Amino acid sequence: MERLWRDAPYLLLAAAMAAAAATILVLTSELTFLQDTWEFLISRQELTVDNLLRPHNEHLVVFPALIQWVLIELFGMSSALPEYLLLVAFLLGTAGLLFVYVERRVGPWLALFAAVLLLGFGPGWEALLWPFEITFVGPLFFGIAMLLALEREDRLGDLAACVFLVLALGFSGLGLPFGLAAAVAILLGPRRTWLRRSYVVAVPAVLFAVWYLGWGHEAATHISLENMLEAPRFVAEAVAAATGSLVGLGTNPIDGSTSPTWGVAILVALVVVLGYRQLRRPGFYPGLWPIAAAAGASWFLTAFNAAPGREAASSRYQYVAAVFLLMILANLLRGARPSRPAIALMGVLTLVALGPNLVVLAQGRDTLEQQAVLTQADTAAIEIAQRHVDPAFQLSPEVAGTTTLVDVVAGPYLEAVEEHGSDAYTEAELLAAPDYGRRQADVVLAQALPLSTAVTRGAFGGGGAAGCVPA
Repeated sequence: MERLWRDAPYLLLAAAMAAAAATILVLTSELTFLQDTWEFLISRQELTVDNLLRPHNEHLVVFPALIQWVLIELFGMSSALPEYLLLVAFLLGTAGLLFVYVERRVGPWLALFAAVLLLGFGPGWEALLWPFEITFVGPLFFGIAMLLALEREDRLGDLAACVFLVLALGFSGLGLPFGLAAAVAILLGPRRTWLRRSYVVAVPAVLFAVWYLGWGHEAATHISLENMLEAPRFVAEAVAAATGSLVGLGTNPIDGSTSPTWGVAILVALVVVLGYRQLRRPGFYPGLWPIAAAAGASWFLTAFNAAPGREAASSRYQYVAAVFLLMILANLLRGARPSRPAIALMGVLTLVALGPNLVVLAQGRDTLEQQAVLTQADTAAIEIAQRHVDPAFQLSPEVAGTTTLVDVVAGPYLEAVEEHGSDAYTEAELLAAPDYGRRQADVVLAQALPLSTAVTRGAFGGGGAAGCVPA
């Protein structure tokens, strides 16, 4: 019985991972390439230095761009399944590393609950269901791996940490806070080791600086004095939203409404409980400071770049915040070993929290499914019109009926389809598509194949009559 109790967290973690993978793959089975992915598919078809290093929304995305190129070269564009499988691998890996990180501090049972909450974190549905969000999940995966490697405090661990930090930075700007975390972790060590270990941060920093001087400085930015002044409020809302969402009482990132009341109440309760614990056992575990620095930097950098679509309670930001909060709590509670009845109670509360969060996850899938229908209808219309459509014709929001198609221009799109295949609706599938999808295809066809009236002699057997002909 004792051995079963010891092994149970690991067996349950494996079961939770299998269930999460199956759930995500089922929920995404009807989805296609979405939103920013099209910028990679259309504008970065060739493997060139510029295509790899050109920023996307001010971020360095060299590894996501490279991964997308490899997937298309290997599997083509006839199905988006390979990128969804890759997303699942990153999500499971991140949850697994979070488990290891938390287990080292509070044992396997609390680590299990943390991993399960992350695997079923429905308010973070964008990160769980949209493959492009490996730009957020990737830095978390490699950032946690970097911190775990640094904890070895040996040369092999430092070398691995340096590689992991380079990878984190190459996925998006979310890697930058982990650079700060690495610096803090090294500075917390003996002074005599600072110089020897400094390359862990210096090498990634130099590589990032080279990219910024060559490409990154040209990227658009939303940093402003107003955003900086608003940053404390933004950060407070972001932390409260993620806190409430972790226990199933958070905001609704589907319709954009926010109600952080529960999150604020839970945060206040946590501060009281942890404050009381500090009175009884003064002092903080040094491992708290690297992840606290990373979390603070991430939240404030996000606040400085706030813009429409980047609200504090945005789904992808909630996922990131949830990871940081769980890691911070693990450090604050380090050494806690709850009794078996307490573990059972926390297990029940974890399952209770999963219920509403899985509902939000399903709602997020519905949102992406509507986008997938419009995407497959819009691209199907271009393929139907391919013999006559202007190569410069673009699926702009005004034409496509959605802002989720990025850089889809007829000429490059049809070239990509000819080389790699297509996941657009066939004509038969378009006829069976939802009404709004068929209507949208008609709109695109009307724009791609404009008609005009012209007088054509003998059009109806007479000397001259007006007839409709392609423009």
